[in-house]
Amino acid sequence: MTQPTSYGGRPLTPAPGAPTPELLVARFRPHARRLTWSAIVLIAVAGACGYFYGNLPAPFENWMLLTAAAVIVLLLVVLPYLAWLGHAYTITTRRVMERRGVFGAKRRELTHVRGYTLTVRRGVIQRMWGAGTITLRNGIDEPLRLSNIPSVALVHEALVDQVEVNQILAHRDAQPLPPGPPPAVPPQPPLPQR
Repeated sequence: MTQPTSYGGRPLTPAPGAPTPELLVARFRPHARRLTWSAIVLIAVAGACGYFYGNLPAPFENWMLLTAAAVIVLLLVVLPYLAWLGHAYTITTRRVMERRGVFGAKRRELTHVRGYTLTVRRGVIQRMWGAGTITLRNGIDEPLRLSNIPSVALVHEALVDQVEVNQILAHRDAQPLPPGPPPAVPPQPPLPQR
């Protein structure tokens, strides 16, 4: 069995029976459009503080205004941002992982080699932003939902490619090796001249 040559920076297929390294394919977060309301609240609070600072009626003081503004910013801006920041998806050459949480992280993963079905759902607003939701089901585990992800078509294509490559490698590695010396690796093709 010979190794296919590599063009365009694509790595060579590992030899049968050789361990394949786990490489990062993509890492992304849900679409940031959910933070739009937080940005609007931050702008409104900053404008209100600038307008009312020093112009409050007699029973109120400036420190009360600043305290109320800080509480509003904490609850409606900082906490949603931290929740968005703490939710990440990672696609490697072996699995798909979801990580949630800022302080106590909850992690789920699904391996490509087991195979799964992909369902893409896109609402009207998601279509306008190029986002969507991909649900991965392998028939055994609880479905893994990649919610509101940007560039959903590109992520879908990457997942399909990874499942196909992992299934091919698993099938090839399940075949018995022919007796004799291991096959030689062909030389690397020359790089195009610039």
